[in-house]
Amino acid sequence: MVDSDRRRSWPAYAVAVLFLGYAAGKAAFALQSRLGFPGGPPVSAAEAGGYFMDAATAQWFATASGVLGACVAVATVTALGRRVPRTLMLLVLAGMLLAVGGGAGIMILDGFVGMGVGWQWYHGVLGLLVIGLFLEMIRSYAAATRHVAA
Repeated sequence: MVDSDRRRSWPAYAVAVLFLGYAAGKAAFALQSRLGFPGGPPVSAAEAGGYFMDAATAQWFATASGVLGACVAVATVTALGRRVPRTLMLLVLAGMLLAVGGGAGIMILDGFVGMGVGWQWYHGVLGLLVIGLFLEMIRSYAAATRHVAA
């Protein structure tokens, strides 16, 4: 039986590493002014040309969001992050879960069902892993701060 009140910090650090890996991949593509992600499906020139902003700018914004995501993940297990009001942090984490879950959901659907984007089955497995880690990070944060909020 799993103790649901147990605090775990490793999921937050794992999520932070994933966010930093995302940021590094986006930075690599930003330097090349390319859309997409290393190891992901290629983005055609026509699709890139019709994108609503310059590819490099979009990728630099994605890089920044990855670094910010890593910082928030680490904040869930540090004293500095625990100073953030619990309700605010949970709202931020819920918003991040929607964004991360949306991207991971596309990887899962395309990897296992095939939507035509180009993600493979192993990308679908990664998407499931990311959602699971993110949910455990949120659960652990909520458990760790529950007694403080009461």
